[in-house]
Amino acid sequence: MKKSLTMLLGVAAFAGIIVSCHSGEKDKQASSTRKQAGNLRVSGLIVKPSVLDQTITVSGTLKPSEETVLMPEVSGRVVAINLHEGGIIKQGTVLIKLFDGDLQAQLHKSEAQLKIAEQTQKRQGELIKVNGISQLDYDQSVLQVSSIKADIEVLKVQIRKTELRAPFNGTIGLRNVSIGAQVTPSTALATIREVAQLKLDFSVPEKYSSAIKPGQKIKFSVQGDDKKYEASVMATEQGIDAGSRNLKARAIVKSKASSLIPGAFANVELRLNENKNALMVPTQCIIPQERSKKIIIAQNGKAKFVTVKTGIRNASAIEIVSGIKPGDTVVTSGVLFLKPNAVLKFSKVKRDTL
Repeated sequence: MKKSLTMLLGVAAFAGIIVSCHSGEKDKQASSTRKQAGNLRVSGLIVKPSVLDQTITVSGTLKPSEETVLMPEVSGRVVAINLHEGGIIKQGTVLIKLFDGDLQAQLHKSEAQLKIAEQTQKRQGELIKVNGISQLDYDQSVLQVSSIKADIEVLKVQIRKTELRAPFNGTIGLRNVSIGAQVTPSTALATIREVAQLKLDFSVPEKYSSAIKPGQKIKFSVQGDDKKYEASVMATEQGIDAGSRNLKARAIVKSKASSLIPGAFANVELRLNENKNALMVPTQCIIPQERSKKIIIAQNGKAKFVTVKTGIRNASAIEIVSGIKPGDTVVTSGVLFLKPNAVLKFSKVKRDTL
């Protein structure tokens, strides 16, 4: 019994020694951290106004000035094709002809009936002058002529629907039909595009929407071609898209080159304006919060956290719209280790503008 008690006391003493050592290690680490924080030296930047060329880059897509998928108006069998792939077609050219033999037969029949009806009407017109027939009989003959003429017009319209004509001057793409094929109004026969003039569709974020005006000059480039091309803003959607919060805009491309192909992706550069009094700070100064952004400035030798609003961002700096003023010293390094009212020790302070 006495031996067991002695063993328990020994185990307890050993555990106490371990806890004491562990606690001492923590105190040592905490003391070391406080010492490092106290010895931390940071870099700073004295904010000065600078010139900021407010240019943003957005994505866009090249489009032809006119483009449509060619589809027949009625169902039928293709009997003639004038779709030369890659060929230039003039407006009104017949591109596809469907079988219309039954309609042509009905048209000939109606035209023959019209001749007979017109002759009958002419004879009855002579008879009514001498009271040879009643007015009712003559009116029926006139009605018969008008009815046949209307039937002929209906047949001619139906025959025109068997012909697919070019809606505008353009270039034919790849055709998807051959002679003898049965087609319906939902059959895509080919695509015609007017590529002599290209359009550029792009979208800009909502906060820049007021800066986009008709007639504004823009520049863009396409994949595989580093050359900058010019375009002029034609119009905007006049409403912000609720899903993307962007404003859609369209520009007319003034340049011409083999690399400018409808459907190509484009990088669009929009020069909004030039701000000669912009306050720029390095991007690493920004401390993101849940609903705001903060930076640290020096005030009476201590760290002060201020809420700021940001503007244009470039490769290494960001514009501060509000929250600081010229002459403020902004902390540019060690921002993650500082707390409000911490004493600041600067290793260097940069005075040049970004």
